Amino acid sequence: MTSQSLSEQLLAYQAQFAGKAPAEVQATMAEATQELAASGLAEQALAVGATAPDFELPDATGKKVRLSELLNQGPVVVNFYRGEWCPYCNLELRAFQVMQAEFEAAGAQLVAISPELPDHSLSVTEKHELAYPVLSDVGNTVAKTFGLVFALAETLRPIYLNFGLDIPASNGDDSYELPFPATFVIDRDRTIRYSFVDADYTKRAEPSEVLAAVEVLKTPSVV
Repeated sequence: MTSQSLSEQLLAYQAQFAGKAPAEVQATMAEATQELAASGLAEQALAVGATAPDFELPDATGKKVRLSELLNQGPVVVNFYRGEWCPYCNLELRAFQVMQAEFEAAGAQLVAISPELPDHSLSVTEKHELAYPVLSDVGNTVAKTFGLVFALAETLRPIYLNFGLDIPASNGDDSYELPFPATFVIDRDRTIRYSFVDADYTKRAEPSEVLAAVEVLKTPSVV
């Protein structure tokens, strides 16, 4: 367990990476992120007030998990992440695990979703000792309904492979499609009450901020 916020952990990793990666690689990666941000694709994702589509996906053990069934018990926090190979995603998954008891106390359940094959979902669950469901969205079927999918820039593909990151092997196809890192708080009626989507994969929703959005839902509305 760490006392650092998730944003502090992300910045620390970013600084560590900057100290090791070749300058031309960092420049190519930064340019790809800027182009993705400029495309406006992230702004097309579902926003606060929208109705979240229902979905059913397998967890790391093959058990089917349906959003509407989870919502019968209270609000659900859904984290879309890129994959087990992404160090920023792993920091995020662990940060939410650290606070899982607080989310449960607030009446919410955590769910993580990636386009990776189930074997990778099982690996990330075991490696990071995650006690919440990690779901496999092969083909980004669900991520597309949330407006989150983009294709990794061709300039980045050889760089990722050089890092040993084989996205087609992880996802089971050669599309190089990934979801924007995104976090949603979904109320029991499937209304999205909190939304975080960013084209910059080094930025993530802060768990304490997400928890605050969940806590608001515990307060009865005044009619």
